[in-house]
Amino acid sequence: MWKTITDIWKAHDLRSKILWTVGLLVVFRFMAVIPIPFANLSNLQKLFDSNQILGMLSMFSGGALEKFSIVALGVGPYINASIIMQLLTVLIPQLEALSKEGEQGRQTINRYTRYLTVPLAIVQSWGLIYSVSANKEIQVFTDLTVWQQVFIVLTWTAGTVFLMWLGEIITEKGVGNGVSMIIFAGIVVDYPRMFTLLGRTADASQILGIVLLVALLIIIVAAIVLINEAERQIPVAYAKRVRGTKMYGGGGTHLPLRLNQAGVIPIIFANSILIFPQMIASFFSQNTGTIKQVADAVINFLSPSKGVTYEILTFLLVALFTYFYTFVTFNPDDVSENIQKQGGFIVGIRPGKPTADFLRRVLFRITLAGALFLALIAIFPYVLAQIVGAFSTLDISSFQLRGTGLLIVVSVVLETVKQLETMLVMRNYDGIMRKRSQAG
Repeated sequence: MWKTITDIWKAHDLRSKILWTVGLLVVFRFMAVIPIPFANLSNLQKLFDSNQILGMLSMFSGGALEKFSIVALGVGPYINASIIMQLLTVLIPQLEALSKEGEQGRQTINRYTRYLTVPLAIVQSWGLIYSVSANKEIQVFTDLTVWQQVFIVLTWTAGTVFLMWLGEIITEKGVGNGVSMIIFAGIVVDYPRMFTLLGRTADASQILGIVLLVALLIIIVAAIVLINEAERQIPVAYAKRVRGTKMYGGGGTHLPLRLNQAGVIPIIFANSILIFPQMIASFFSQNTGTIKQVADAVINFLSPSKGVTYEILTFLLVALFTYFYTFVTFNPDDVSENIQKQGGFIVGIRPGKPTADFLRRVLFRITLAGALFLALIAIFPYVLAQIVGAFSTLDISSFQLRGTGLLIVVSVVLETVKQLETMLVMRNYDGIMRKRSQAG
């Protein structure tokens, strides 16, 4: 491992990519601590301490939302736009045809995604201002004028567009996917604070709880790595074809079906669906009479701190959306058709519809394991608190580690390491080929 790290650092082009990535992430973290005007930051902290919904939203902003910084929305609107475009690509034939046009089609869809990000950022900015202003007990904003609201909306929208541009530069000149790296940096930067706060509140009698907590974290990280890397390899053979006096084709390969095809998208879907009714109810909770009672009932029913209802609904929705998103993004009929066009076939399965049915059955079975795993990751904080609380008196309420964030961190690290290893292999290969050409 250390030799690989040394080789990467010695390579000028790879070192330059790493420095580009680190430098741009520093720019992001600098912007994440610059607050917008007109906000009472002390009351804002109280609001976040009392509202777990805002805490979940803050994760995808890299913690910038908790400070109401100029990039408070983070890359959330861009992620939502990307998900919407992926779904529309399946539902709208014109977009589906565009996605099959190669690099040019993908660039066009990416441009549409950027256009969609702007109105989504504007809507989310207005919604955030309204929902925060609706809380009369903890006043973050005091009598905002229309122009002040417009200023805040434009600032947050511009911040999202800037981060989107920053992410594209990281993807082009740095290492890894730029948007993922921005989310990764925002999540990781909060880990030292959480562990430090936990260490301050614990005492010598709670050593068992701390050891158990660390052991469970190691186990869940290992499980994430295992599930992310797990795949079912379907053997595909290709028939030999004769063209003129030469024979082409033959041999075989495999079609990899990943255990977790959907990534963190199902968790985002589930959290969005559960957060939306609570946000709507919070708008009406400041009223009186029956409306307030209904709104309070909805908030209490879906609140993560009011019982296991939220965890049960999260578990079921994540499992459901895992199947939904997997079969939306992976079409067995299209895969079967592509294999047949290339002169291939799955060993032991006839081409055409039997191949599509076989892929559908295999995908349904392996997705069950992926769906259950993602569902457990989604309720990981609740499970962690129950296990640690059963064997010790350690209070981990201040340890706000979210399973979704941990999944994102591990996934980004794995993908980045793979990309660096691939770059290193290609660089060594190019060097060998250059030496051979010079020797020849």
